[in-house]
Amino acid sequence: MKFSAPIPIQEIARRINAQIIGNTSQLAWGINEIHKVQCGDITFVDVEKYFNKSLQSAATIIILNKEVVCPEGKTLLLHDNPFEAYNSIIKWYRPFQSLNQNIHPTAQVHPTAIIEPNVMIGAYATIGENSYIQANVSIQEYTLIGKNVVIQSGSVIGSDAFYFKKHPEGFEQWRSGGRVLIEDNVLVGASCTVAKCVSSDTIIGQGSKLDCQVHLGHGVVIGKNCLLAAQVGIGGNTVLGDEVVLYGQVGIAQNLHIGDKAIILAKSGVSKDLEGGKVYFGYPATEAREKYKELATLRQLAKK
Repeated sequence: MKFSAPIPIQEIARRINAQIIGNTSQLAWGINEIHKVQCGDITFVDVEKYFNKSLQSAATIIILNKEVVCPEGKTLLLHDNPFEAYNSIIKWYRPFQSLNQNIHPTAQVHPTAIIEPNVMIGAYATIGENSYIQANVSIQEYTLIGKNVVIQSGSVIGSDAFYFKKHPEGFEQWRSGGRVLIEDNVLVGASCTVAKCVSSDTIIGQGSKLDCQVHLGHGVVIGKNCLLAAQVGIGGNTVLGDEVVLYGQVGIAQNLHIGDKAIILAKSGVSKDLEGGKVYFGYPATEAREKYKELATLRQLAKK
């Protein structure tokens, strides 16, 4: 998530009551969780075994709860509760805004877009030209929808990320400050759910088509010209390459990468990265030819 303008580190430290270690004139250009960070971003770490990963990441500013040597070119913010500090920055930059009318005054809808009855469009959402949003669709805050996009009835675009911090007394939900980006010529079928990211973007690439009842978790990236059949579910931060085909009821775990032009057959379960250009089947999903040989062998064993 990028800020609308760079923010001085001293202002951030003052807001969250943190001690600055390192460059006190640093500017923050954005904020992101560790696997999404870019140069200029703020991130956080509150478990010592992950300190080194955070300090060596692309992040420029790291919030942490123990004083350590500051790497060159970075700035550290010392805080007793890094998660709370991180979450408060996102809440400060992306405060919650409830809807009390169908279309928020800050939303931008192109004059050529068709918006059917009972569509809800949240704050700062954008709907591109010639897009068609069918009845009873919910488009949440900061969603960007391109040209010639069709979203069928009952879909929810930009629901909160299913992402929690675990405490001894229970789970605390992160503020979802990210967005959903839907590129040009995308079809989203009826009753789909697309979660926005915690602090970056969930993306559906140009020309991709989603059947009904597909779920995309927070931070999922769907490449260009992909086909996802009904009841596909994809876990958070997984990335699909271009021209990937997922048949009905395929389930894909979080934080994985599926290569270009991979085909995954119906009811398969994916628990690890898959190379592109191959056909997969089963659970755990493996190359279909090998899986069929395994099943044939099992059938023969059963006859003995």
